This record gives sequence, C-alpha cells and structure tokens, in this order.
Amino acid sequence: MDKLMDLVNYFKTIDLKQVIDILIAIAIIIFFYIFSSGLSYILIRIFKRKKTDKERIKKMPFYKPLKIFFIVLGVFLATRVLQIQGKAMNIIELTFKIICVILFAKALAGCFTTDSKTMRKLQRKFMTEADDNRVNFIYKTIRCVIYIIAVLVVIALLGINLNTILAGLGIGSVVITLAAQDTAKNLFGGVMILIDKPFVIGDWVQTPNYEGIVEDISFRSTGIRTFDNSLVNIPNGVLSNEAVINWSKMEKRKYKLDLKLPLDTPVDVIQRITSKIYFMLINHPNVINDDTYVKFDEIDPDGVSIMIYVFTNSVDYGSYLNAKEHINKNILEILEKEGVDLAYPTSTVLVKDGNKVKEDIKKIN
Repeated sequence: MDKLMDLVNYFKTIDLKQVIDILIAIAIIIFFYIFSSGLSYILIRIFKRKKTDKERIKKMPFYKPLKIFFIVLGVFLATRVLQIQGKAMNIIELTFKIICVILFAKALAGCFTTDSKTMRKLQRKFMTEADDNRVNFIYKTIRCVIYIIAVLVVIALLGINLNTILAGLGIGSVVITLAAQDTAKNLFGGVMILIDKPFVIGDWVQTPNYEGIVEDISFRSTGIRTFDNSLVNIPNGVLSNEAVINWSKMEKRKYKLDLKLPLDTPVDVIQRITSKIYFMLINHPNVINDDTYVKFDEIDPDGVSIMIYVFTNSVDYGSYLNAKEHINKNILEILEKEGVDLAYPTSTVLVKDGNKVKEDIKKIN
C-alpha cells in the first residue's frame, strides 16, 4: 500500500511539460519505427539514377543498415526531447555514434560482394581477365580492411589509447606468434591457390579425405560440397600440402572393359566380335579414335577375355554415363547377333561316393 502511495505521489510531482515530452518522445520512436522502411527506400531512390523496383532496393546492401539507423535515430532524438543530462546523455551519444559506425561499415562492406550489381559492372569493365576466385579474394580483403578501420574508429570513440593496446600486444607477442602460425599458413596457402589456380569455384576436386564441388575459397579455408550434400571446410594450409585431383580439368575420360566370353567360343567368332566392336567404337561420336584398343587379351579357366580400352570426349560425369551406357548396349547387340553369351564363373565339384549322396538327399526329403 505504501509503495502504491509513493507511486501516486511521484506522478503528482510530474508537471504537464514532462508528460508532453514523454508523449512526444514515444511518438518519435513509433514514427521512425513505422516509417524506417519507407525513409530508407526514399533515400536510396533519391541517389539511384535508374528506376528500380522496391524489391530490388530491399536487397541492396545499404537498405537494412539504413532501416536500423532510422530506428536508432528515433530513439536518440527521443532522448534529446526528454532532455537527459550528465553522464547518461554522454553514454547515449557515444552509443549512437558507435552504432552509426558499425552500420556504415556493414553497408559499405556489403557493396563488395559477388552479388553486388555495381561490383559486377566494375568487374566487367576493369577486371575482365580476373577469375571468380581472385575477385572473391579481393572483395574479402576489402571487407576485412573496412571492418578493421571500423574497429579502430570505435576504439578511438571509446577514448582508448592505441599505444596501450599495442604495448599489451607486445607482452603477449610470443603467444600471439604461436597462435598466428596456422593462420599465416592458411592465408599463404589461400594466396598460393589463387596464384597457381589448381582449382576454382565450381570445380570437382578430390583430396585424400574428401571429394566434391568447390563452393568457396576464403582467407582461411576452402569450402567443398561433398556428394552427400555436406559442406567441408578444409584449411588452405592443409590443401596446399596435399595432392588434389581436379576432375574438372580432364580433357577426356577413360572407359575400360574386360569382356569375358565362354571358353569354347571359336577363334573366328572372337575375331569377328573384336573387329565389330572396334569398328563400332571408332565410329562412335563420343569416342576419341587416337587411343582405341580392342584386343583378344587373356585365356583362363573361366573363359576368354577381350580388352576394350578407349577414351571418351564426354568429360562431364552425367554425359560420360550416357556414353558408357550407349557403348555397352552396342556391345551386347554385337554379341547377340553373333550368338555368343557372356561367360560366367564355373566350378567343378567331384563327389567320391555318389550313392551316399543320394541316400543323404532322400533322408533330407
């Protein structure tokens, strides 16, 4: 009851001007919150030369930071209306400045991405020979520099002496050096990947432990999307010291088949089959004729073998499977026309006492 009375007495001490100030402050916050999207759209539209629809403007890097800025601006103006004084106001002003720096850095860094329309235009104009890996690396470097500058500005706003920070870093230089070794190794590995270009984004690569499509190459690591759809981030330092097979760099694909025929297949039939398969292959649109071999290769207890060894110009895995399927069908058609079946493994079982086996079978039945 006493607390309720204290609250009532407190409201009695508030004059009309304070009530009006509070209402105005609340109205300002609500106004900027509701119209932050519209104000951001109008401001971007003013500086945009060409007509752009609203959905595209919403995807621009400055849109979201501007929207947050107007909301924060509304809160800041509301505190000014309330005439907050002393240290509290100093803290509010400092917070407002720091938020503005962070939002500006975020908006500016958002411009330097491969999705940015402006950057794509500049890339086509000035970096026509640059590949996606290098452009992506340049953009990440610029974004990193922007964020470092933003951090330094925030430190300056907080009134922290940079010399003190550097001195503190000097004390722990040994620890930092040890911790930075892997980072430096990965960064150097990333630079070497960009220079040597053993692979680029979109390539199908295979390492001793992983295989998949390269999705991203950053300062520290390379992202590979494996064929089970999981994303693996491999440190660049590790990749630069491992053997990496780039399947996308293949100019041709090997197709090898050991065709097993029955042991009693006549020699002239084997010769005809070999000739027909060879003729079919050298006339196949997906076969490179330079390295085409169809030879009577081996004789063993299971049958005779015809070795088929060719290269296809179908490098892509899907088209390679289609070419392989077509070649296999043609081979089966040749065998069918010659009246020859494929051999299958056989084994001979010797039974000493045939009568005993028959008795055992009768017992089982």
